[in-house]
Amino acid sequence: MSVPLHNGHKKEFQLERLILFSDAVFAIAITLLALEIKVPELHQGLITENDLLNSLGHMTPKFIGFLMSFFIIGQYWSVHHRLFGFVTNYNLSLLWLNLVFLLAVIIMPFTTSFYAEYVSYLLKTPIVLYLGNISFLGIMSFVMWRYVSNPKRRLCQGLDRTASNYFSLRAIIIPVFFIATLILYLFVPGYAVIILPLAPLFAYLVARRYKKKLKMIKK
Repeated sequence: MSVPLHNGHKKEFQLERLILFSDAVFAIAITLLALEIKVPELHQGLITENDLLNSLGHMTPKFIGFLMSFFIIGQYWSVHHRLFGFVTNYNLSLLWLNLVFLLAVIIMPFTTSFYAEYVSYLLKTPIVLYLGNISFLGIMSFVMWRYVSNPKRRLCQGLDRTASNYFSLRAIIIPVFFIATLILYLFVPGYAVIILPLAPLFAYLVARRYKKKLKMIKK
């Protein structure tokens, strides 16, 4: 006999706590992304506009990394929000799946900063960590969609098989793209670095195509 996780009368409250905690982690991760971008400090004699613009130019990889991660985290926050819009119950496994998913979110400021700092050197370790982080995030999102949508677990309402397959597809698009980009990077790193910032656009276009094709539910 399984041990209950909550009083039946407090189920909605407990679900609300889970969602609020998740939202807080997303908010903290995005905030940390911004904090990683430091204001350039120039203290050598007279500072000119060219000096300042040059220092900002050297920070271009940091801005690109920030924007990529900001939109990726934002996209997965939207996906998470939609997923738990269907959830009406939970169990211990879903709690842990959600925690592991959030682990991939909260570590992203570090992997983004690490990637942005060394991407111009075309080193493998920063790109592997960054792409691995995002791929793991997408895989966990996919796993949660499949887990929640399983009718045997009785964790959701209003999520039919067609919708479940569509949202699962959306969840797995980004990790597939990033894993392919990682493989490309191992052979032609220069091209992979150029393609990488296009990931959010790629995910949007593919999702839009399949949404139209499958005549899915409205957002």
